[in-house]
Amino acid sequence: MEYQLSQAGNKGKVLILKVTGIFFVALAILGVVLPILPTTPFLLVAAACFAKSSPTMQRKLLANKTFGPLIHDWQKYRSIPRKAKRIALLTMILSVCWSAFMLQSVMLTALVVALVIGPFIFLLRLPESK
Repeated sequence: MEYQLSQAGNKGKVLILKVTGIFFVALAILGVVLPILPTTPFLLVAAACFAKSSPTMQRKLLANKTFGPLIHDWQKYRSIPRKAKRIALLTMILSVCWSAFMLQSVMLTALVVALVIGPFIFLLRLPESK
């Protein structure tokens, strides 16, 4: 009886991880189109979910010509390519500038800067791969 409950629990975890992985892939796809959403972090979360739930989906992500190398570098070396890092940082800066222009409020602009500063510093400090 205990074994059956354990098996059911594992199946539930696997299903939740697969659904979560698919959700983050969808967010990553939106991130390709919308400059306010990052793409790579969502793919990294999806790859981590698929690593524990669906090796087939993980292989598909790693086999992707565009995103596979980014995921591989992160998983193996905890680094991102210099070009991806520069694009991400520049996009964050431009998004903050655009937000400041559109909001025209010092308080709201300060809030945007406060929300972006942590991820900006995190990304800035990441090691770069070749």
